[in-house]
Amino acid sequence: MIGGFDLRQAGRMAGAAALPVAMLVLVALMVIPVSPTILDISFIGNIMISLAILMVALSASKPLDFSSFPTVLLLATLFRLALNVASTRVVLVHGHEGTAAAGHVIEAFGRVLIGGDYVVGLFVFVVLMIINLVVITKGAGRVSEVSARFTLDALPGKQMAIDADLNAGLLTPDEAKARRQEVATEADFYGSMDGASKFVKGDAVAGLLILFVNIVGGLILGMSSHGLSFSEAGATYVTLAIGDALVAQIPALLLSIAAAAIVTRVASPHDLSGQIGSQFASPHVWMAVGGILFILGLVPAMPQMLILPASALAFAIGWQMRRTAAEAEAAPAPAAPAPDPHHIEWADVSDIGPCQLEIGYALVALVDDRKGAPLMGRITGIRRQLSRELGFVVPAVKVADDLSLPGNAYRISIAGVIVGEDEVFPHEMLALDSGDLVTKVTGRPCKDPTFGLDALWIPKASQNDAIAAGYTVVDPATVVATHLNNSIIASAAELFGIDDAQALIDHLKAHYPQLAQNLCPQGYALPRVAALCKALLVERVPLRDFRKIAEAMVALAGQQLGDVELVEAVRQRIGALIVQTIVPSRMPLPVVTFSPDVEMLLNQSVRANPGAEWPFEHGMAMKIIEQIGQAVEPLLLSTRSFALVASPLCRSALSRLVRATFPDVAVISYLEIPANKATEIVTTIGAEVPRLTGDSAAAMEEHQHED
Repeated sequence: MIGGFDLRQAGRMAGAAALPVAMLVLVALMVIPVSPTILDISFIGNIMISLAILMVALSASKPLDFSSFPTVLLLATLFRLALNVASTRVVLVHGHEGTAAAGHVIEAFGRVLIGGDYVVGLFVFVVLMIINLVVITKGAGRVSEVSARFTLDALPGKQMAIDADLNAGLLTPDEAKARRQEVATEADFYGSMDGASKFVKGDAVAGLLILFVNIVGGLILGMSSHGLSFSEAGATYVTLAIGDALVAQIPALLLSIAAAAIVTRVASPHDLSGQIGSQFASPHVWMAVGGILFILGLVPAMPQMLILPASALAFAIGWQMRRTAAEAEAAPAPAAPAPDPHHIEWADVSDIGPCQLEIGYALVALVDDRKGAPLMGRITGIRRQLSRELGFVVPAVKVADDLSLPGNAYRISIAGVIVGEDEVFPHEMLALDSGDLVTKVTGRPCKDPTFGLDALWIPKASQNDAIAAGYTVVDPATVVATHLNNSIIASAAELFGIDDAQALIDHLKAHYPQLAQNLCPQGYALPRVAALCKALLVERVPLRDFRKIAEAMVALAGQQLGDVELVEAVRQRIGALIVQTIVPSRMPLPVVTFSPDVEMLLNQSVRANPGAEWPFEHGMAMKIIEQIGQAVEPLLLSTRSFALVASPLCRSALSRLVRATFPDVAVISYLEIPANKATEIVTTIGAEVPRLTGDSAAAMEEHQHED
């Protein structure tokens, strides 16, 4: 702060206004006549900018280190074309006054560099044009085109590879986001370079046309307007035109070299800043620019009063940057704490994630990025779908190879517990017996890992024959993905924790603040909310509508219920949600009921052992399971959806008993069935004659009165 003036704020404002001011200067150079002195300064500045761009391009370790190059190339080309317009005006208007009328820079390039012979200058310019247009520009344009095509073709594969690494636990979400941004930036860069190469080519063609205009226009004006002879007009105007062309062609050649260096650059492991400001903040770049300008200024015919100050300016910038870097290096770095040899990190304890898939060496092709990683894409889709169905974010599945497994084997672990394992053959197909086969095909018999159905492993060449025979044919990646999907559904409660419960409450606060406010003060601590959600997930009740669950908890807050009683009371209030997970809303609910005698026996066992996890006597439990199996197995084989209905008193204990043998059977109470929901009694356990459908309502009413 100096005299109430903030230098930092002024610097930020100047930086923000630099680009708009530069655009206005470009327009002014094209429209407003400028003096030869300003033209000389602009030409020297153009050469300095081109040298700086070339040095940055040569020092970049990979193309993305100079990610702003296409825009910088456009701006530099526009600046040079604006100078061409301004110099053409000066040459045509003041050319009759002599070769010094257009400035010292053009005069120097027109006299010294071509040896005073404009014919030689024409040949020199043509040679430079051939080098720039035919060799450098054409080659760089071809490389840019091929790079853009290959980069865009590889973009989907790179995105899938990032998703695979994220699912495998090799990347954090932030790292995956940064990788995706880098891949998108790379595609944008090469696409922009494909178009920017056309700028360089068009600039070279424009230089040739401008030379023609200056020569023809100068000869006409010199002879018709200023009374010069053809030789005098040719000597003056052709020299100025060639000098103007050369002073513009040399920076154009430098930019062409820079473009070729960028597009042909091979990436290295060294990382540099991707911002244009930091890319030019390199001391050796400006030292090199200053040295080249100093050598150019030593040429006797060069305007030393312009070139040498520019060289000094470049040296000063480089020296200041080097001084700043030295001060930063000299500053004492914070001392890093000495590593404790007795300290143990969590990574040293275990690398097991909540959900893990281990594969044998022969199955690595299923997760190999070079072969499309078919399994990884399916796992991502499974996580997204299950998260939507279950109502919480399913953690990432960590995929790892395990040399202790057989080559074709895989193993699924949830919370460190193995929940599934089998083997698949990556070069074969699994043909499932649909139960309606026309003919049979030859293959290696096996059981479907997920559902235990009869199946065959067949060669891929026999896939069409198997489909024609009535088999359902799936690939190995689908087999593993389906097994993983069912394992996660069955163990969803093991994946749900206190953090997930907090996430549900946070989401509730964002959308239903009053409900969330009433939930927390009612005595529902976070562990109790998590326990309730886990109890619902155990019985495959999703948490999609956590608002309804929270409303039920708030309504029951004043009843001082235990954990088990709370779960049952909440289930009764969200019965419509539970029922719709079994059958669609418009279909009647098929139910399997118990006879009054059996149900009374179940209720007596629960009353005799209140709070017991297994209240049923062993022999009685085995008999109940046997009768339930006889009733539900035909329904399970026909894949028909149904529910086992019991009284609210014994429902929880009966569910634990049934779940151990029939995990897919939903056990609900009468009070969980909505009053407007039609039911259909399929069979009655313990009755000699199954009840009729029309008696379902009366039966349920009778059982409710009994309880």
